Amino acid sequence: MANNGIKMIYTKNHKVLGEGNFVLSISEGTFANKPTSFYDLFRVENGKIVEHWDVMETIVPKEQWKNTNGKFGNL
Repeated sequence: MANNGIKMIYTKNHKVLGEGNFVLSISEGTFANKPTSFYDLFRVENGKIVEHWDVMETIVPKEQWKNTNGKFGNL
């Protein structure tokens, strides 16, 4: 993606949650110049990340929201 000029930029981390050997990071930024939410789940073993899953979703303009909570609610 980077070779094609597509950038993924994290601009704000809303919350980091950890339990056992799992860590969830809830962030926002841009992907391909579009406002985006990032949910990254990591599994840690012996102090190192051994697995990673993620979900990215474009954040629609506020006038298209279906509620007043926004993408991140009351984080």
